[in-house]
Amino acid sequence: MLQELRVENLLLMERAELRLGPGLNVLTGETGAGKTLLAHALDLLLGGRARRGIVRPGAEEAYVEGVFDLDPALAGDERIPTGAEELVLARRVWPDGRTRAYVCGRAATQGDLQELGGRLLAFYGQHEHRRLMLSVEQLELLDAYGGSAHASVRRRLTEAHERVRALAARAAELTELAGSRERELDLLRFELDEIESADPHEQESVELAAERDRLRHQEELIEAGAYGAEALAGETGGAGEAIAGARSRVAAAAELDPGLRELADRLSALQYEAADLGAELRAYVEGLAGESGEASPGARLQEVEERLALLARLERKHGGSIAEVLAHADRCRRRYEQLTGAESDLDTVQAELSAAIDERDGLAERLTRARTKAAPRLARAVRARLAELAMGDARFEIAIAPREGGCGPRGADAIEMEIAPNGDGRLAPLREAASGGELSRVMLALLSVAHGSAQGRDPAAGAMLVFDEIDAGIGGHTARAVGEHLRALAVGRQVLCITHLPQVAALGERHFTIVKDTKARPARTTVTALEGDAVVAELVRMMGAADEDTGAADHARELLRVAA
Repeated sequence: MLQELRVENLLLMERAELRLGPGLNVLTGETGAGKTLLAHALDLLLGGRARRGIVRPGAEEAYVEGVFDLDPALAGDERIPTGAEELVLARRVWPDGRTRAYVCGRAATQGDLQELGGRLLAFYGQHEHRRLMLSVEQLELLDAYGGSAHASVRRRLTEAHERVRALAARAAELTELAGSRERELDLLRFELDEIESADPHEQESVELAAERDRLRHQEELIEAGAYGAEALAGETGGAGEAIAGARSRVAAAAELDPGLRELADRLSALQYEAADLGAELRAYVEGLAGESGEASPGARLQEVEERLALLARLERKHGGSIAEVLAHADRCRRRYEQLTGAESDLDTVQAELSAAIDERDGLAERLTRARTKAAPRLARAVRARLAELAMGDARFEIAIAPREGGCGPRGADAIEMEIAPNGDGRLAPLREAASGGELSRVMLALLSVAHGSAQGRDPAAGAMLVFDEIDAGIGGHTARAVGEHLRALAVGRQVLCITHLPQVAALGERHFTIVKDTKARPARTTVTALEGDAVVAELVRMMGAADEDTGAADHARELLRVAA
């Protein structure tokens, strides 16, 4: 239930606060006073679009806030603070059209307001009956009337239809994949063969570049190594022999002077180091000579150059480094496996798709049967309500036909509600046969029946119902009948009706009026709760009578007496 509605700086409405209650709440006022502003305020709480220019001139922003009883079904919703005792939805609107939404004082999204507000408010504007002309809206009303088992089948059908769509998209993807599969497989195989036959590793380029430099300067390197080996331990003795002689002489002298022993030891170590170094230089020379194997140094150099060119070509094609070349090979292998398995995947998906279509179509048939049973019952109930709304001669039927295009998320049926308002004409679709006033009454009859039967099943069944001048175009006894239905609809729930008819307003349990002050600059409207004689005076005004018209006042009191 909506406990309070606060509005600030919304067009003519500088500030308004309504404290509503259960049952039928009515809002009245002169034409142009701004009654629809409150309807727009509620629409903003539902996440509706904020139009430019709705902020009161001179104000920095407009603000709308609704305080609702906290529905137990929303307990645990992460958008609502733990321990909250009420749910507060709010919306700020700036002159440039920007808005900010709030849930319990916390910043929220427009989608949050739409979701939460949709569970708290059901809004029916004065032109809402036009929705009845849409087959999809008629279908929604029929399904809302159908009951919990009906709703369960429809929910399962919607889920099955989504599975069909997803599987059909996957099958189409795999079919397209199969069409280009052979060409892509050939390309992948070529690239994999090229990389795998080369069998590169990450450090190979560095190693080959070093070998290339050695091969290019092999003669100089051999000559330098041989010269060093000969100088240290050549056939003529070289430095090694000279160091050995020096060590012998110094070691003998150390017998005479112990201070020479350390130097003799160092000469001994130097002798061994010279021998080792000479041996390593000879081995280096032999290694260079044998590095090219049986081939000549020029032939091996050509092999190295060709290998480096191959690696460079792979790097240019596949990412700039051998690491990227190897990563590309891994991707090719995975893609190759995916493509080679695509045919079997397509068979699997097509089998799943066929089963999903069978399941969906079976549910669609069940839903069609349920609708076929529910439609006559709903039509009878609507005819009974129309009789109470001064349309006792009206014929009303619900035709069910196959949906163009086959089964969809709502099933395989198209609904057409048909009426003969005077009973003696042929049945025709609502959009062709009914006037605005008749459509308003048909809508009220449908809502009365559908909401009454959907309590506890329809997510919006317990929501506050807002009617914005749906009684337009009617009057007299018909207006009274509409009011009676609105009051009956308000039993056990909260209804807000914006009306211009005294017959409807007299039936309200709480009465508010909106008045426009044209002397203020800019003009300003105020909302006031009415009681007692103030209600009588407002009904007199709605009748178009003068304030001092005692006859009109008596009539107003009679309307209130009958309504009590």
